[in-house]
Amino acid sequence: QVQVVESGGGSVQAGGSLRLSCAASGIIFSIRVMAWYRQAPGKQRELVAGMTDDGTTNYTDSVKGRFTISRDNAKNTAYLEMNSLKPDDTAVYYCNADGRGAGRYFSSWGQGTQVTVSS
Repeated sequence: QVQVVESGGGSVQAGGSLRLSCAASGIIFSIRVMAWYRQAPGKQRELVAGMTDDGTTNYTDSVKGRFTISRDNAKNTAYLEMNSLKPDDTAVYYCNADGRGAGRYFSSWGQGTQVTVSS
């Protein structure tokens, strides 16, 4: 069983910044992809940013130039630096980790962390 825990959410005014952290723990041999998703009220969960273990990144268009994903592979952690936040960024942010552990594939989600951006 691989657990994923997010932290760092909060409330900020538009134009502000937040840094989210995601830590995976358990029997982990490797994590291929760590990614951040978000879900706003009444909307579907969407991919915000993802990063593979070789450093390849992808971002949804609405956050390009404002958000930066990074990873510390040795610590099985990922981060999401969010700058120039907008009210539309308000959502619950979830971390997902895909990898292998204890001889099997896993895809684990965290419980989510709330980000609220006021205008």
